[in-house]
Amino acid sequence: MLDRTFIDELACKAPTPGGGGAAAYVGALAVALSSMIGNLTIGKKSYAAVEDQVQAHLLICAELQDVLLEQIDADARAFQPLSDAYRMPKETPVELQAKHAAIQAALLEACLVPLNIMRLCDQVLDEAHFFAHNGSKLATSDAGASAVLAHAALEAASLNVYINTASMEDKLLAEHLEAQADELRAVATSKALQLNEFVFSAIRK
Repeated sequence: MLDRTFIDELACKAPTPGGGGAAAYVGALAVALSSMIGNLTIGKKSYAAVEDQVQAHLLICAELQDVLLEQIDADARAFQPLSDAYRMPKETPVELQAKHAAIQAALLEACLVPLNIMRLCDQVLDEAHFFAHNGSKLATSDAGASAVLAHAALEAASLNVYINTASMEDKLLAEHLEAQADELRAVATSKALQLNEFVFSAIRK
């Protein structure tokens, strides 16, 4: 039976888990689909020539899945100080200054984890590409689905970067983080579109 724990926690009013954790979860689902293709491919005579490569990519996928799942808690831990800071009192000038300082101190870490999720999802796109071209043809659509989910997860994670950089007083740091997110989005979109075209050309005759 499906474990609804994460979904139920996501649906409640608590600030964590949130969008970053959801992105990591979807990224883990995406790479699990790529792993499925690899496991369907292993042992098939028609794919014997690529079996060693498939085995190697399965190991990469297993590590990516573990790390992405770890990012769910990492994102919650990174966001909690920011959430706490936003709830600090601001009735006096001293309180207001303390709150402002706490928010600024917490913003960087709240950006770094979703940026890492973006990088991981970009790697998931690479795995989907490999399995689309080298895995069982019966599962080509699953490689496409893996890419769609990985791209969506990467875009979702990016929103958590941009919303936090918008509040940063250090504009140089904000621009640096946004530039990284922009580059990851551009590269991932190109990969996803190319793979989408390949998959649809393969499954629509």
